[in-house]
Amino acid sequence: MRFIATSTALLKNLQQISGVISANTVLSVLEDFLFELRGNTLILTATDLETMMRVQMEVNDAEGDGRICIPSKILSDYLKNLPEQPITFNINEHDLSIEMSSDVGKYRIGGEKADDFPKEPAPVDTSAFDMTSIALLESINKSIFAVSTDTLRPAMTGVYFEMAPDSITFVSTDAHRLVQCRRGDVNCPEQGGFVVPKKPLNQLKATLAADESKLQLAYNSSHLFVSGEKLSLSCRLIDARFPDYKAVIPVDNPYKLTLNRADFVSALRRVSIFANKTTNQVVLDINGNALQISAQDIDFSYEGKEMLSCQYSGEDMKIAFNAKLMLEMVNNLDGQEIQVDLSTPTRAGIFRSVDRVDNEDLLMLLMPLMVGV
Repeated sequence: MRFIATSTALLKNLQQISGVISANTVLSVLEDFLFELRGNTLILTATDLETMMRVQMEVNDAEGDGRICIPSKILSDYLKNLPEQPITFNINEHDLSIEMSSDVGKYRIGGEKADDFPKEPAPVDTSAFDMTSIALLESINKSIFAVSTDTLRPAMTGVYFEMAPDSITFVSTDAHRLVQCRRGDVNCPEQGGFVVPKKPLNQLKATLAADESKLQLAYNSSHLFVSGEKLSLSCRLIDARFPDYKAVIPVDNPYKLTLNRADFVSALRRVSIFANKTTNQVVLDINGNALQISAQDIDFSYEGKEMLSCQYSGEDMKIAFNAKLMLEMVNNLDGQEIQVDLSTPTRAGIFRSVDRVDNEDLLMLLMPLMVGV
């Protein structure tokens, strides 16, 4: 088995799947990339038993189809330290040795049997739908940051894909905030939903192209399969029921606060420096069309205040939020202006963009803090 690949192209493709490999593995083969040569197409695979990701690339002067597992760390480190140039791989499938020849030298490493590499789960009894690469990428970007890290609530450690015949909704929550991103340009085969873990979604986020290329998403009771022209991913779903998130979204928040997003983010970043590092509390004091953002840390006698102009319809109000969580949310909203729907200082605020994106309805909810806490 022999082929020639450009060092930078090979490294780029390997980096797309290397995030799947876990740092601490029980099987040595899980630290490897699976190389599979079919004609002039090289298929690269990585897995951690829960997630499997595969990309393919074209190579030159290929001879003999075959499969072998190559240690990921030494190969990646070698490619990172090599200028762009062709590398010739000569693989002996009898003694599992891999010889790599470049313009500057020859290197030899030992591989492992491809038969020891875990098999991909078979897509049995699946339902499928299509969506564009950019639609999936943006939906992941706008929801994944609010995923919980609390392993005692496994359903909240992933993103909930809620399907309807004429839309798909991506939902994430960590009990302090909630994101609901609905796409109206996707037709799902049936009503239902499943929870996808954070790790494979992060892999897709780092790999998907921001273009209109088509992806197929197929799923069954235990796995999700995502496939495109050059990549495929399969992952085990989280076997837990997602909470009834609709019950916590207020149906009537009558007071509307409209702000310039960039000005609000800048002020929030500056003022939050002076907030208590445990609570990150900032207070929004709305008085007419003026908004005062304030924070203090009594233990160190820190205090910060800034005034912003705003548009507001409703009763004057003082409400507190966690600045760190609010910044993350506002940074994931699009457009120049944002609208915050409020009711009372003890009820959740709803954050939206004033300018809506085509085929997308994005709602973000943040629970308030007790003023003074």
